[in-house]
Amino acid sequence: MLHGRGASAGDILGLVPELNVDGYAILAPQATNFTWYPHSFMAKPEQNEPWLGSALEVIREIVRDVADQGITAENTYFLGFSQGACLSLEFAARNATRYGGVAALTGGLIGDRIYRERYSGDFGGTQVFLSTGTPDPHVPLERIHESADVLKEMNAEVTLQIYDGRPHTVSQEEIQRVNQLIFKD
Repeated sequence: MLHGRGASAGDILGLVPELNVDGYAILAPQATNFTWYPHSFMAKPEQNEPWLGSALEVIREIVRDVADQGITAENTYFLGFSQGACLSLEFAARNATRYGGVAALTGGLIGDRIYRERYSGDFGGTQVFLSTGTPDPHVPLERIHESADVLKEMNAEVTLQIYDGRPHTVSQEEIQRVNQLIFKD
């Protein structure tokens, strides 16, 4: 679980009681100074380096450690909000395989444009839930649509949910959709 800018691992972990994740090992790293990278996710990639590369490496190490414990990619799930949603999607798209699921609550792929050459692999039907409020002050709806298109091209089963007038937050309705699509009973 990846928190947003200005938030903490504790904040994103606050969603756990609402999720159907009994029996799951929940991991939520803490970003240095409460941010994974310093600029907008829509900035040129080099403006967010070396922080973005470091954040992606943190996730890579966690996924590797989880795999070393015998947890397969099919049993590995990603959930993030805002900056954490962007980072979750970026990692998953750069390392596409059949994951348990990806829930990106208000986020899209990272960069001033979509860099398709960064993304490889096949999601093998992984369920991906993308959501946002509209209008959102940080995440343009067009980027979420573009991100959904890339993920679909990579064989993800994408569900996109747009909530008119919802502020930059996580809603109970989103949590219910995540439970229905990603953390199924």
